Amino acid sequence: MTGDENPEAPPEGLAGQPGTESVEQSSDVEYGIDERPPTGESALLGLQHYLTMVGANIAVPLALAAAMGMPDQYIPLYVGTFFVVSGVGTLLQTTFGNRYPIVQGATFSMLAPAIAIIGFVGTGNWQQAILALQGAVIVGGVVEFVMGYLGVMGWLKQYLSPVVIAPTIALIGLSLFSAPQVVTSTQAWWLVGLTVLLIVAFSQYLDDTHRVFRLYPVLLGIVAAWAIAAVLSLTGVIASGSPAFVDFSVVANASLIQVPMPLQWGMPTFQTSFIIGMFAGVLASMIESFGDYHAVARLAGERAPSARRIDHGIGMEGLASVFAGVMGTGNGSTSYSENIGAIGLTGVASRYVIQIGALLMLVVGFVGYFGALITTIPDPIVGGLYIAMFGQIAAVGLSNLKHVDLDSSRNVFIIGIALFLGLALPAYMGNVGSASAFQQGMASTPVVGWLLGLKVVSDTIYVVGGTGMAVGGLVAFVLDNTVEGTREERGLDEWDQLTEAEGEFRSAYERYVKGD
Repeated sequence: MTGDENPEAPPEGLAGQPGTESVEQSSDVEYGIDERPPTGESALLGLQHYLTMVGANIAVPLALAAAMGMPDQYIPLYVGTFFVVSGVGTLLQTTFGNRYPIVQGATFSMLAPAIAIIGFVGTGNWQQAILALQGAVIVGGVVEFVMGYLGVMGWLKQYLSPVVIAPTIALIGLSLFSAPQVVTSTQAWWLVGLTVLLIVAFSQYLDDTHRVFRLYPVLLGIVAAWAIAAVLSLTGVIASGSPAFVDFSVVANASLIQVPMPLQWGMPTFQTSFIIGMFAGVLASMIESFGDYHAVARLAGERAPSARRIDHGIGMEGLASVFAGVMGTGNGSTSYSENIGAIGLTGVASRYVIQIGALLMLVVGFVGYFGALITTIPDPIVGGLYIAMFGQIAAVGLSNLKHVDLDSSRNVFIIGIALFLGLALPAYMGNVGSASAFQQGMASTPVVGWLLGLKVVSDTIYVVGGTGMAVGGLVAFVLDNTVEGTREERGLDEWDQLTEAEGEFRSAYERYVKGD
């Protein structure tokens, strides 16, 4: 859609005012994107935004640390690094990127390929694993940055319908049902169940009784289960060898101040198959962010993002992912759906509030006690968190289907086969056991065995094939753009009606030149 096709589109910063309502505008915006609440109130509101996503920003480093076998003494610094990266990424995005009030942080979409890479390196070789992850994330971030600012994502916008986005995001959650914290917590099943029940109670049954339950159901569930486990551990009811045991000695041994540094684990290593596998997660993150931009715009009272705004947002996420790789998270940076949900609940869509929250997150990253305290959360509680979080992610992905004609057998077929293959192929790769075993099997394949038997080819297929959202996304993308279907049927027409004119978004340089 061009500016000429939408001459009455509201100028940037005025959406949400009388006479400029967007098609799906929320009527509950307390603070618009350009508004600045008082500083003290902004600090509390910014902290509130970050509390809604702190669970995810903790879950990813804990999952990676457990998969790599990282020693406990390094985990506080590792967790703190994620918070620093989140703060920097958010400031970059809100100031120079798409300028939406959207928090940036660790991404689940890169967790599955990261675990596949760690499995290839071998559990226990945590230093080799983190350096391999760093190299893959850095290259993936560079590619994402280039794709964003060259306009590739904006150009692809015309080919990415909800039929592609829905199964890709859904598989981010569905493909992680076998995370170690979920499947290995059978000895403390009661704590897993308690965590899930608490989160369900706060978010679904008590949400109307008090505002705090609507804002912090996950955080309250974790803290309550954590407190119960801590009391039972201190009183001796839970033995020290149990996975439910809470050991606070690590906090006593932690440093008050820690300084996350670039290349703190060493120089990154680069392997082609790992890079391609990680880029599958980067691509899924880009598609997920594409949907997040539409959601935050609607809830903030703005029109849906133009291709130009999307390009700036994706490009800045790529730059933040490069920074994350250099800092040594082994993970990238993406936009947070939890933060978007908080906007819908509170009506606080102020960019200034999000930036204040980002500064608070930077400070937290340098406090060693905080990171050490987080590591005392027992794995069964993390497993319960995963059940709630991954299920929510799957549901967020499927919610994009509201724009699609689900009476169309074409759409149902594409979505179904994408979801099934996204679960089945990684399971097959898991049964193969290793990349070397897969390479041997491919070498015996008739006709093209010589090509598939090459290590770089077989390793790439193994890593990508073991990443559910990559398999499902590629299948959906190819079928949706080759099987005949109308734009209305695919949900593209409805998305176009919600899109802002290209001229409404101005880059940081353009705003500087005009003195904005």
